[in-house]
Amino acid sequence: MIEPLRSNRCDFSGSSKELGGFMADLPVRKHVYQNHHLDSTRWNWFTPRSDDIIIATSYKAGTTFTQTIVGNILFPDGNLPGPASLISPWLDFRPFPLEMVLGQLEEQDHRRYIKTHIPLDGLPYYSDCKYLCVTRDPRDVFMSLLNHWGSHTDEFYGAMNGVPGRVGDEFPHFTGDIKQIWRDWISRSWFDWEIGGYPYWSHLSYALTFWNYRHLPNIKLLHFNDLLDDLDGQMRGVADYLGIDVPSELWPDVVKRCTFAEVKKDPSKVVGENISFAFKGGADTFIHKGTNGRWVGVLDDEDLELYESAMRKLPQDYARWLQNGGSVSST
Repeated sequence: MIEPLRSNRCDFSGSSKELGGFMADLPVRKHVYQNHHLDSTRWNWFTPRSDDIIIATSYKAGTTFTQTIVGNILFPDGNLPGPASLISPWLDFRPFPLEMVLGQLEEQDHRRYIKTHIPLDGLPYYSDCKYLCVTRDPRDVFMSLLNHWGSHTDEFYGAMNGVPGRVGDEFPHFTGDIKQIWRDWISRSWFDWEIGGYPYWSHLSYALTFWNYRHLPNIKLLHFNDLLDDLDGQMRGVADYLGIDVPSELWPDVVKRCTFAEVKKDPSKVVGENISFAFKGGADTFIHKGTNGRWVGVLDDEDLELYESAMRKLPQDYARWLQNGGSVSST
């Protein structure tokens, strides 16, 4: 078995750093994110390692896709030590006992990659770790979210609302009223400082917290559109960013294992068998379609006007990239 590959430590620290000829402030924690799903304070007990990788995304924007990419780059022979749910745990998911998650991570002797749904303004910033933030057209995220939310089991709702420590209202049950769900999701916020996202947290605001620090050498932005359009090229960019040199003879299989068609053959290899606790249909429901544009014919003109109104609240260069993807400049 080929051992997982590591990179050299990224060595810079302090409250600001001269980058590209200008002084740039480093990210700081401004908000606490706590609701039925999230608890950002769990990061207070996390001890980073210098080569940790933090995969950050709102939801339904390429989280599992990116975990699959990173896992196969780290283990290019395909012998991953387990599904993403085990080897790349969601640290801030409050129903999972924190001691269990930290224990899973502490036991790992390979290069770790940790999943988070906390925006950068609620995360600790580690200057010697690597951050990968992946995002997606908000309309495509919404369509994927409908399947996600609409497939939850009663047991999952029980965990979200019954596990002690929940801050705020209960996680509401899916109603099936797509127009009302859209109106709430695009116009109503769970957290006052965000744009939209109810009853979760904001997708529109999420990647902006990373976009504002895209000049930093340990923050990389990915877009779902670009991953679909050029998976090979995007994966080479990720490998280079992580400082990993995958043997050329293994590369075609590494890429193939990350394609949706390959993952869909046996989704449990990626997300594990236990996901049936949360989703009717289990892993096959969670790994759904992986396509864009399904909002066409579902969202009407009134819905799309709400979308445009929300997008106008964002910096326009960021809004264009959030919708379309493409290259990201450092300024």
